[in-house]
Amino acid sequence: MTKLPKTPFPRAFYVANIMEIFERLAWYGFFTLSSLYITSPTAQGGLGFTDKERGFLQGMIPFLLYLLPVITGALADRFGYRRMFLISFVIMCPSYYLLGQVHQFWTFFLLFFAVAVGAACFKPVVVGTIGRSTDDTNRGLGFGVFYTMVNIGGFIGPFVAGYVRAVSWDMVFIMSAIWIGINFIPALFFYKEPEHDSDKDQRSLKLVLLEVQEVLGNARLALMVVPAIIALMVTTRLGIALHYYLLGVAAWLGLNFLWTIVSQSSTSNQTSNSTVWYRQSVRVGNLPFVLYLIILTGFWVVYFQLFTTLPVFIRDFVDTKDVVSVVQQYVPSWLDFVAGVNVDQLSAALPALAQKYNTGMDATALRQISFELVNYKVMVPDAALRMGLADLKVGSVQAKQLADIWSQQYRQVNPEYIVNVGFGMIVLCQIGLSAYIQRWRALPILVFGTLILSVGIALCGLGASLTLGGFTVIFAVVIFSIGEMVASPKSQEYVAAIAPKSKTAMYMGYYFVSLALGNLFAGLLSGWAYTAIAKDMQQPLLMWALFAAIGVMTALGLLIFNNWLKRRP
Repeated sequence: MTKLPKTPFPRAFYVANIMEIFERLAWYGFFTLSSLYITSPTAQGGLGFTDKERGFLQGMIPFLLYLLPVITGALADRFGYRRMFLISFVIMCPSYYLLGQVHQFWTFFLLFFAVAVGAACFKPVVVGTIGRSTDDTNRGLGFGVFYTMVNIGGFIGPFVAGYVRAVSWDMVFIMSAIWIGINFIPALFFYKEPEHDSDKDQRSLKLVLLEVQEVLGNARLALMVVPAIIALMVTTRLGIALHYYLLGVAAWLGLNFLWTIVSQSSTSNQTSNSTVWYRQSVRVGNLPFVLYLIILTGFWVVYFQLFTTLPVFIRDFVDTKDVVSVVQQYVPSWLDFVAGVNVDQLSAALPALAQKYNTGMDATALRQISFELVNYKVMVPDAALRMGLADLKVGSVQAKQLADIWSQQYRQVNPEYIVNVGFGMIVLCQIGLSAYIQRWRALPILVFGTLILSVGIALCGLGASLTLGGFTVIFAVVIFSIGEMVASPKSQEYVAAIAPKSKTAMYMGYYFVSLALGNLFAGLLSGWAYTAIAKDMQQPLLMWALFAAIGVMTALGLLIFNNWLKRRP
């Protein structure tokens, strides 16, 4: 068979990739640091929320962000991609700025949600542009290029944000607003709608909204699933015991089962295909695709731990002095950038910590002081911590003097810079790797990538117990990123390959359902596991083993799914 030459990419492909870079600069500039910002003390400019509150915010808001493209993707197919781009920027630009000006939980939640609405307008449109601008000859490479652009933004954004947060946390949000503002230029002056069959897109708004049920299922399915998800969010926020939630969900499913029996038997002429929605049976739309999305959720649960859990884990548990020593020896000019300590903030915090300290304090209580101290980017060994706080308490050393000593001896690398190693790997290697693996079918490669990702996430836990903790976590992030590079673009490629051209953005919206659920469970699981397992049980390695087990189960599920698809007529 003659191999077809690759179709060249149109202008819309390149403009969309440029806008993706700036949108990712804004998102990752904030989100990579969000765990640190949300849990940092208010005296340091953070919000001072608990890890469970952090998990709720990082679970629920991205859940809504990735769920809404089911609607916004369909609307973009109907009303035009360029218009949806502009709407998204109008929403996101002021929302990012205002997000840094509020400090109450629910006010922060509402502005975070506004950012999510804007991003939800953007996401299916940019991915839909890539899908419409590629074909079978260049789709694998096209999504590889796109994923590289995602990670260029993801690589640069946290570096800029990490630098400006030393000035003020407000600057992180100002920079995100600036990045979004820049995107108005390509959207207004250079973007042109990619070619497609426009006749098939001239549908009424009612029909567009009805079509969002085409893949996932009918209204009865939504009525059964959505309340269970909302109840999970409420249960987590209110601190209700998990077994009460499970009992409630079981009762709700039983009620829906009885509802179906009663509604179908009450009228002999009714069938499961009744046009009256509440008399219908629960029905899944495209079963293979829905199963794929459900299984893929596990991949995203593991993936998002890189942003929700790893930064605070590095801050609280990983001594990165090994990395600091290498930087100090070979590139000392980078030291204040990579591992800068605000001595004034640290010295201001020390007297209060000294008042909490007493000579007979046990290791657990001392650990709580250490957890407060690491917010100032120093990790002091227990012996030195006891001696320093005791001397400060009796007045034999001044807070400024002690802060100077600790900032020189025990400074730590910014956690966001270690996470950023993954973005750097992807920027350097994604296009070449995508070009190499595009010869193979998407699902088997996705299984392989998920297993590599799971190995990387398991290795993260070793950073808390090994002497070379910093380099151990860096190595883990590298392994994790290889798995991500293999798996993530293939997961999108599979969707683009099966989507009708006139409904590309809508199908990409359905793809984001798996990311929505993955974000939700990743955030909630992170908040619970970090509090209960890593901190309360002092078993961070067990927490990372749990995340890795989810990845392995996902790979197994994808393998079974792939074999089932092969046997399916």
